[in-house]
Amino acid sequence: MAKGKSNGGVQNRAIYSRVSFLQQAATFLASSPSPSTPQQLLPSKHDTVATASTAEPRPGPSHDLMLSYPLQGMGRRLATDLRSVSLKTRIRLSPAVKRHICKFCDSVLIEGDSCTSTIENKSKGGKKPWADALVRKCHTCGRERRYPVDATRPKRKGARDVPAAGTLPQKQTEDG
Repeated sequence: MAKGKSNGGVQNRAIYSRVSFLQQAATFLASSPSPSTPQQLLPSKHDTVATASTAEPRPGPSHDLMLSYPLQGMGRRLATDLRSVSLKTRIRLSPAVKRHICKFCDSVLIEGDSCTSTIENKSKGGKKPWADALVRKCHTCGRERRYPVDATRPKRKGARDVPAAGTLPQKQTEDG
């Protein structure tokens, strides 16, 4: 006896769940706090490491500092796994997910933290409003990606509402 058809559920639900989890976990780990200034990289006076040979404490690295870099590396690893799972199972990632992962170094792009976004218009001095492009620059690898910004483009000249070729547009006069 053959199986009956399912009720129209999502095929490959487990794979979609895995991809969703990898995306959420990569974003969470990449957004973990990290030192942003060189002063935070230096050990503080309160951090000490006791050694067996000396009784005096010596300065050591901060515990939070040691945890922040591996978390960001794990975020990159999860983003790499997300991409590989979607390629192996031939599942299409949504454009929103693709835009939040750097195509070149697989780091998670977080606005202001790991990437910078600007809007450029390189069309004849910015005269074409439909030519705006969102430029995202990754801070990890330094590469840029351009995405079109949604703007309505005017109709082509042939598709515009133009009066018939044999008639002239009528001018309105005050005399009537």
